[in-house]
Amino acid sequence: MARRIAVAATAPFGADVLERLARTHDVVQLLTRPDRPRGRGRRLAPTPAKEVAERLGIPVAQPARLDETVGLAADTVVVCAYGPLIPLSLLERALWLNVHPSLLPRWRGAAPVERALMAGDAETGVTIHRTVEALDAGPIAAQRAFPIGPEDDAGAVYARAAALAAELLDDVLAQPEPAFAPQPEEGVTYAEKIGPADRELDLSRPAREIVDRVRALSPHIGARAVVDGRPLLVWKARVAADGSLELLEVQPEGRRRMTYAEYLRGLR
Repeated sequence: MARRIAVAATAPFGADVLERLARTHDVVQLLTRPDRPRGRGRRLAPTPAKEVAERLGIPVAQPARLDETVGLAADTVVVCAYGPLIPLSLLERALWLNVHPSLLPRWRGAAPVERALMAGDAETGVTIHRTVEALDAGPIAAQRAFPIGPEDDAGAVYARAAALAAELLDDVLAQPEPAFAPQPEEGVTYAEKIGPADRELDLSRPAREIVDRVRALSPHIGARAVVDGRPLLVWKARVAADGSLELLEVQPEGRRRMTYAEYLRGLR
């Protein structure tokens, strides 16, 4: 039976989960970040989650700050890649269920998929937990792992996580009172937000390490490298048979993405 819920989401991962939830549940409200300037023209643009909500006819609220004045249209709120921390004044007014694309307590924080790929993790997963004031520390209602393929980039992992999240949420939301288990105290790691330094490739490092960083930053951020004195964004690479680094897809400054072979032909 469809459950009446609100969703708090902003980023593409949250937008994907929102769209999947709307197929099986009565989503009566989206909480998302305010529109922000985007692109070369710096025009105000809606968040990815807002674009989905407007297409589906879901009412949207975009509070500039979260406090007791924010209205909630349901007594269950699913949080997924929203951004702001939820204050206690709102946590006490509803059941807040957070969707986190990692096997908590590993990779709490802003960039769990990217950090898992950078670390060379062989698996990740999705955790549904109760939202609490501490970052991604709430008790767990559901969790399931899946393998990370050797060629998976962040986009592929996020897509797999969104599908699994919707499946797990269907099970949790079907329970009148979801059961929760505390997170383990051991194994806590933090996935810090991706910063400019994380995007820089050190081509003297082992090829596997470089490829993992490229995968972590593709297709949504982009890794930076200086190759033969020329700056490039690197979108795809692999470890060659002899263990060396092989660039596959790059983007020169001010130009489109292209295969590395195309790029080299353009230099002749």
